Amino acid sequence: MSQSVAARPRSLWRDRNFLTMWSGQALSQFGEQITGLAIPVLAVLLLHATEFEVGLLNAAGVAAFLVVGLPAGAWIDRMRKRHVMIWADAVRAVALATVPVLWWLGWLDIWHLIAVALVFGIATVFFDVSYQSIVPSLVPAAQIPEANGKLESTQQLAGIAGPAIGGWLIGILTAPLAVLATVGTYIASFIALCLTRDTEVVAPRDEHEPLLRSIGEGLRWVFGNRYLRRIVGTTGVSNLFSTISFTMLPIFILRDLGLSPEAMGVIFSLGAIGGLLGAMATPHIVRWIGEGRAIPVSAIGFSVIGLFLPVAALAPAVAFPLLVAQSFVASFTVLLYNIVQVSFRQRITPKRLLGRMNASVRFCVWGVMPLAALAAGGLGAWLGVVPTMWIGAIGGLVSAAFVVFGPFWAMRELPAALEEADADASR
Repeated sequence: MSQSVAARPRSLWRDRNFLTMWSGQALSQFGEQITGLAIPVLAVLLLHATEFEVGLLNAAGVAAFLVVGLPAGAWIDRMRKRHVMIWADAVRAVALATVPVLWWLGWLDIWHLIAVALVFGIATVFFDVSYQSIVPSLVPAAQIPEANGKLESTQQLAGIAGPAIGGWLIGILTAPLAVLATVGTYIASFIALCLTRDTEVVAPRDEHEPLLRSIGEGLRWVFGNRYLRRIVGTTGVSNLFSTISFTMLPIFILRDLGLSPEAMGVIFSLGAIGGLLGAMATPHIVRWIGEGRAIPVSAIGFSVIGLFLPVAALAPAVAFPLLVAQSFVASFTVLLYNIVQVSFRQRITPKRLLGRMNASVRFCVWGVMPLAALAAGGLGAWLGVVPTMWIGAIGGLVSAAFVVFGPFWAMRELPAALEEADADASR
């Protein structure tokens, strides 16, 4: 056997440890898609929420990224990330389980749903930051892009089947009971994570820096790197304006267009096929145009296709195929963008900073989302649903500028060595 063959890492398809974690995440992502459909249907059709209440509900779900996102990263870097994910799954399962219980007792109100979203969102902050930081402790460095591609592909597979089945479950069981399916998937994820093993070594307590200094180090790492700064700019602006559009989307589909929950589920499912194809195509696109250029190309794609959302209001007769096309192209380009930039971030960041790096990025790019959701609720009540979606779509066009006008076009490959990133960070 040659030295190159002997040094070749084992296929992730034969890595039982990675497969255990992956299977649990596949189930939880499937359940997440069901709840992502059930909660808006519950709010809009059963609880008759107003535009402003829908904005509050969306804001509650992501408010934690703005409120506790930064300290969460510092705390997570002091803990075993897998353990954090286990506890987060338990909290999310319990929080969601209260929805059908309150509904069965006849006590469910939009404010209860908002409270559940707040608790769920806090647990999700800790889970997501840990999730994006745990891959390097599960697989060799050379397999990080492959692992991220597999995890993203699974998410898109769940996105294909989840909303369609979620729409069917809502029609058969009603939205509150459909939430129970997600509770079961979080329990399955909890068990899978308990069975997973990682190589992470947590620094001794006496080596922990003060919290504010730890947070500052994470922020300096992100904003001291010229590539990460631009990635954060594009992602943050895109999330800001896309949240304005998507906050109003359930009202637009279910009330203005009069489509059923099943039809909304089919739109999301067909759109998710684009995400699956995007995850599968990413390695080929990267080889074709280069890793660096894939970032601005994908950003142009998802910023321009956002215009299809309000355009659908101009032609209600073809609104369904327009919404499917928008969801398909957006999912394809977002997956291409995410796989490339997340793998790049994980590759150049020291393991001890992974939690703070991801928390810093999430604070910036997700922290704008509760503000955007509140703005969408206010604009929707003031201007109406469709004008609000136009504001989101037109504003989203600006997001690509951060990576389009920058160093990425001239680069086939992004920096691979830590020393290059350190050099940028010190400037």
